[in-house]
Amino acid sequence: MKKISIIVLLLATITGWAIAWIDLRPNWDDTGISVMMVLLASALFGYLSPQKPWLTALVVSVWIPLASIAISNNFGALIALIPGFIGAYFGYFVKTRTGGR
Repeated sequence: MKKISIIVLLLATITGWAIAWIDLRPNWDDTGISVMMVLLASALFGYLSPQKPWLTALVVSVWIPLASIAISNNFGALIALIPGFIGAYFGYFVKTRTGGR
């Protein structure tokens, strides 16, 4: 794996963790914004490192379900993986179709 890919995955992990932290705040009640943050972050990181979009999707979007399951047994939070995968594969698609890679 290239050094830039490792840096991108590290930044994607930190971003995903930060989104989960915001989403799990007691006074935060806006799922739509959380979904858009996951979608946009995974699209950006999928574009920056298109080698493994599935891994990018996981490191950005897995933190909300993990925390929700651990804190409140909310397995419905696994649906948060969907915008992560959509965004990462969109970033991958844009990068590969515009001559990048």
